[in-house]
Amino acid sequence: MLKSMFKKTYTLIDSKYKAPDKTEEPNIPAGLWKKCNKCSQPVYAEDVRRNHFICPKCKGYFRLHAHQRIEMIADKGTFEEWDQEMEFKNPLDFPGYDKKVAQAREKTGLSEAIVTGICEIDGQKAVIGVCDARFIMSSMGQVMGEKIARAVERATKEKLPVILFACSGGARMQEGIVSLMQMAKTSAALKRHHKAGQLYISVLTDPTTGGVTASFAMLGDIILAEPFALIGFAGPRVIEQTIGQKLPEGFQRSEFLLEHGFIDKIVPREEMKETLASILSLHNPQNRKELSVDNRAKAEFIGGKKKPFRLRKNKRSPWDTVLLSRSSDRPVATDYIYAVFDDFMEFAGDRYYKDDGAIVGGIASFHGMPVTVIGQEKGKNTKDNIKRNFGMPSPEGYRKALRLMKQAEAFGRPIVCFVDTPGAFCGLEAEERGQGEAIARNLFEMADLTVPVLSIVIGEGGSGGALAMAVGNEVWMMENSIYSILSPEGFASILYKDSKKANDAARVMKITARDLMELGLIERVIPEEEPACADNLDLIAEDMDKAMKEFFACYLTMTKEELADQRYERFRRM
Repeated sequence: MLKSMFKKTYTLIDSKYKAPDKTEEPNIPAGLWKKCNKCSQPVYAEDVRRNHFICPKCKGYFRLHAHQRIEMIADKGTFEEWDQEMEFKNPLDFPGYDKKVAQAREKTGLSEAIVTGICEIDGQKAVIGVCDARFIMSSMGQVMGEKIARAVERATKEKLPVILFACSGGARMQEGIVSLMQMAKTSAALKRHHKAGQLYISVLTDPTTGGVTASFAMLGDIILAEPFALIGFAGPRVIEQTIGQKLPEGFQRSEFLLEHGFIDKIVPREEMKETLASILSLHNPQNRKELSVDNRAKAEFIGGKKKPFRLRKNKRSPWDTVLLSRSSDRPVATDYIYAVFDDFMEFAGDRYYKDDGAIVGGIASFHGMPVTVIGQEKGKNTKDNIKRNFGMPSPEGYRKALRLMKQAEAFGRPIVCFVDTPGAFCGLEAEERGQGEAIARNLFEMADLTVPVLSIVIGEGGSGGALAMAVGNEVWMMENSIYSILSPEGFASILYKDSKKANDAARVMKITARDLMELGLIERVIPEEEPACADNLDLIAEDMDKAMKEFFACYLTMTKEELADQRYERFRRM
């Protein structure tokens, strides 16, 4: 009997509040029960609302109305809408278009497919724009493009960050070429915003396709995405019809884009506000603290040069140092990043081809000062080593590192690189994708970066693969690290015709920190009283911390031109 009553009640509710499916415009009903369009199970509406409009059974994401999204992201009572009422135009006099827009306005209560305005997120002001897929599938026409352009222009003028939540079927067909022009208009506004040194965060939600993907959605300084969101230029059905093949599982989903290097991070909906707040905080000049450095540290620098650094005596042979630099117990880049910096947020991808696990990077804070940190990462076990390709970056890894460096330059953040690689990956795929060009491009672009660059060799510094992240104002080495033109084994094979003479090669190659310090090729050695490992990581991090304070005390006082000139002269005299 209870089952019969429930069925009858659900049928009545479902007939009044029809749940969205994959073929219809999304609509989240306000009834007691609703049906999940992913698992088709009935779910209690209030449970869904409390769970950020995520199905409590299958974890599928319901699409959000613009104001629901704003309510989740903005601090309560802080959102002020801009350009709420805008005149509708039918530029092509397309038959029936006026009626379609009128119906969308009546259904949604919105004047267009995007809501823009200003709000606070964890107390930090930002300009926000949120697409609403109920309005003609949030396709971009003249009015939507105008609202975005106006919001970005106002943000640029008021020196505020911009956050746009994309959700769209693409360009609005009824407006033809006029709709196409909105791609250029929104992109041009964002270019001016970027040149003004202001932050733009793009958040991709389900679905983001067509002309929106090919314009403002993919132009973020930082690009985030919700899990499992459909993101692509051409829709899956169009691609299947064009190529006559079934697409693989997960194609064009957020996870696919992350793997292929097009987005920085996938953020679950319940973590979105916190993530945005952290990014805003690390880009907010008002939150930056003055670095506390004592006068003795400042006195270490005289005319931009430090006093000579004294290295204690070491009885280890060069070959012993080689073995220690490769030790599986040795801390990797992320160990130092988490030990030295706060609030690290990793970003992925080169925006062209792939995310390379051999390079990790993102933004963090150093005693309240935003920095960009990048590291060549080895694995700690077999599975992790395979994921990280044993710390040997591919071209996309170097392009990812350079992307993060240029982002740092745009926002005036110092850069710290942790170098630890046997060398750049030498394989067929790497050559096909331009390994040599990628390394050369890094050397070329790093040479005149206008922010301080510090590179620290923490393990192996192998050849050009290491140098591609070591064109710094200063280069430091851990005491038991090495930095060489190639491996001792390779050197012995080429010059001695016998790789077993690697021990002898290590001695004559001058690859230890002591050797390179004496040759004047590095500026500092981070001491290791005992070989670096998890047990003494905190002590080493303290030494790094103190040394970095001294570094920043000098280089943050330099102008952009002085930083680039100092870096040039450093290498010019070698």
